[in-house]
Amino acid sequence: MKKTLFALSITLFLSANSQLYARDQIKIVGSSTVYPFATVVAERFGKTSGFKTPVIESTGSGGGLKLFCSGLGTEHPDITNASRRIKSKEVNKCAENGVEDITEIKVGYDGIALANSKSGPSLKLSLKEVYLALAKVVPADPEGETVKPNPYKMWNEINPSLPAKPIVVIGPPPTSGTRDAFNELAIERGCKKFPGRKELKKANKKLYKAECRGIREDGAYVEAGENDNLIIEKLVANPDAIGVFGYSFLDQNRDKVKPAEIDGVLPKFEDISSGKYPVSRSLFFYVKNAHAAVIPGIKEYVREFTADKAIGSDGYLVSKGLIPLPDGERAKFAKDGKKLAKFDPKVLKKN
Repeated sequence: MKKTLFALSITLFLSANSQLYARDQIKIVGSSTVYPFATVVAERFGKTSGFKTPVIESTGSGGGLKLFCSGLGTEHPDITNASRRIKSKEVNKCAENGVEDITEIKVGYDGIALANSKSGPSLKLSLKEVYLALAKVVPADPEGETVKPNPYKMWNEINPSLPAKPIVVIGPPPTSGTRDAFNELAIERGCKKFPGRKELKKANKKLYKAECRGIREDGAYVEAGENDNLIIEKLVANPDAIGVFGYSFLDQNRDKVKPAEIDGVLPKFEDISSGKYPVSRSLFFYVKNAHAAVIPGIKEYVREFTADKAIGSDGYLVSKGLIPLPDGERAKFAKDGKKLAKFDPKVLKKN
């Protein structure tokens, strides 16, 4: 009750003093993967709506949600982009700081690509091999009942059919939603290929997460910050390296890099949307509804982003690499955006 009254008082204060305190420009933070899509929407919105073009900062999904949940008031962002769904602990942090009324919008799908320079070898990897290459600890026995620090230095040590090249993978930092999704969709799924690791999940879920999602820190995995373009540059400079980034960046840089097959599937538009490509995820943004009453253009920006002309099957974001939602799901989130429907944290699984 106290939190609700606090949030209400802040909202009323902002509304009553909007002429003095409200910004006249939407402030957006968050995912580097959603950033290029949001930038296109923001530029179109600024040119056609009569409102100022929103200011967007690429902070990573985790960093964006941290800023978003830090409080109400014009010093805090209005919207955060995310390449993964918000976590229960982030919803709780929002609530602690009075941010209790938020709207969740899913805008489409994205695949996480593993890619290397066009001058490098064509790669065919399994999730099991990706796990063995990048996990901090790996099975010490065939069943995976015990573990050891990752000893692999070369790809052909994992599988003789892979290149006799050093394991060098350049990817996003822990603040990135792409990193979170990659850890869960690639590393953990590879970990599950060992029966002993699956049994550990039943016995000790916390240890299982630490051991099946932890990335090695001995130099084989290189953090490149929140700039996917920097990863592309590093891959061009080092044909032996592999990069981890979203499908849209792969699509925009096919003249420089080529994707690896994962479990026999390339990251293609139709295989990501169908879920056939194993490293696929959803893209979101979250709106702080208390700010919509005082920051000009928030409601209109949300409607622009959720319109068929933007994220529909023939929308202008599809040509930028966005994988569209099915019609029914897209209509649901467009409706939620129009009325700024309050997000119900009960829909989240415990995480």
